[in-house]
Amino acid sequence: MATNHSSDESGTVSRTSSKTSISSTVIDPSTTVLASSRAVLNGRLTAATIVISLNSGKVTSIHHSVLPASHFPPGTPYIDHSPHILLPGLVDAHVHLNEPGRTEWEGFWTGTRAAAFGGVTTVVDMPLNAIPPTTTVNGLEEKVRAAQGQCWVDVGFYGGIVPGNDRELKPLVKRGVRGFKGFLIDSGVDEFPAVSSTDITKAMIELADQPTTLMFHAEMIPPISDSVGDDVQHSLPPLAPIGPLNEYNTFLASRPPSFETYAISEILSLAHLAPRLPLHIVHLSALEAIPLLRDARAAGIKITAETCFHYLSLAAETIKNGDTRHKCCPPIRKQTNQDSLWSELLREDDSVIKTIVSDHSPCTPDLKLLPEGIPGAPASSGVEDIGDFFAAWGGVSSVGLGISILFTEGQKRGITAEDIVRWCCKNTAQQIGLGHRKGDLQVGYDGDVAVFDDEATFEVEPSTMLFRNKCSPYQGKMLKGVVKETWLRGHKIHSRESGFNAKQGPTGELLLEPRSF
Repeated sequence: MATNHSSDESGTVSRTSSKTSISSTVIDPSTTVLASSRAVLNGRLTAATIVISLNSGKVTSIHHSVLPASHFPPGTPYIDHSPHILLPGLVDAHVHLNEPGRTEWEGFWTGTRAAAFGGVTTVVDMPLNAIPPTTTVNGLEEKVRAAQGQCWVDVGFYGGIVPGNDRELKPLVKRGVRGFKGFLIDSGVDEFPAVSSTDITKAMIELADQPTTLMFHAEMIPPISDSVGDDVQHSLPPLAPIGPLNEYNTFLASRPPSFETYAISEILSLAHLAPRLPLHIVHLSALEAIPLLRDARAAGIKITAETCFHYLSLAAETIKNGDTRHKCCPPIRKQTNQDSLWSELLREDDSVIKTIVSDHSPCTPDLKLLPEGIPGAPASSGVEDIGDFFAAWGGVSSVGLGISILFTEGQKRGITAEDIVRWCCKNTAQQIGLGHRKGDLQVGYDGDVAVFDDEATFEVEPSTMLFRNKCSPYQGKMLKGVVKETWLRGHKIHSRESGFNAKQGPTGELLLEPRSF
């Protein structure tokens, strides 16, 4: 008599007798089985065999050991990936895909292929840099139409808060946006203006009882400041710059930590208007903001923060003159600041930084104004302001490279595969209201899997940057940790060896299910 193994919702293996032997069971080609001596299940590294239904795309059973192929009906698709690590597909909760309107910068097709290359199976598209922005229901509908049939991974959408759109917010919640983002400083694009305290007040009142998250680009010029760098992307230089405009330290000095702390203080001063509404600070850069957030959380304010791969791996001291690939806002700060972000992430108690994301914010190479000789620079065009950190577009391109960047830097700091899953899978899924189906390998969850080789290395070059424009500060760097395969709902969508399944085509879904509490 054969014994069938299945797993209940907690992932515990149960055994039930069957009168039919496995060898006589009808072959079910609608099942995929992935196994490995190492997998991260429910936050713990263990051996595992994971069974995924191709009909539902869900994990149907989990066995906490490596079962042989002979355990399953003959012909069942089965791969033992030992000793590579099976991880939940990563959830990158901060990506600019820029379509429609600026598809020469990025697009759903190229951006989601880049994500899949790096084990990311879910991305959430930011509301700005596309035209129109996602600040109205009509804007969301245009974006959804543009995304149809182009997504190689699952894609969700954020809504935006801008002056005067407070009445659009509840309808956008009902249409399935994963949260809302607003800027407290100029965004760099005219169609997405910054919000004032009055606008934030209206948004908080409107969303106070809604199942969503309100997020902020938290930079704001204090009442008295030596800098007038008030544009986020196309920054005006200070009236009295401390040095040449092609030197990174000149740019860094124009966006001091006080920009972040002042903005966060402003947000916290309004939090009482919506005590149940989760608040979130995107791309936290300045270590000085951490005590503010910690005190706020201790006082019961529901606020969290994310940081980015570039703030954890790049440092101001190493950025060469004119290398505007590193320009982003808030800026990449000094090594001591990076060390403090890592210290906060690795706190044994409650860290205020819950998630790590890419903030992939690309543009065409000409907008970076790179000098000749820097990888990614276009042929000389006689454009003025070459190498000017203030005139160049701000944003770092890295979607699909994140897990390798994080693992490479984290080796110096003792991080584990479980840490990566917590920061880049489980917590990001919870942040966007998809913690019931994404970010973990459990029965009933989507069968999204990244097969991670923690020993392999590779050099970042154009062939490993699948985003549209091959212009990134990571080009030429050696990274440790390679995603060998990426699986979406039980289907292999990319392998490092053979690439994409062109015959199958893109199978990503648009994640428009409304959030719930």
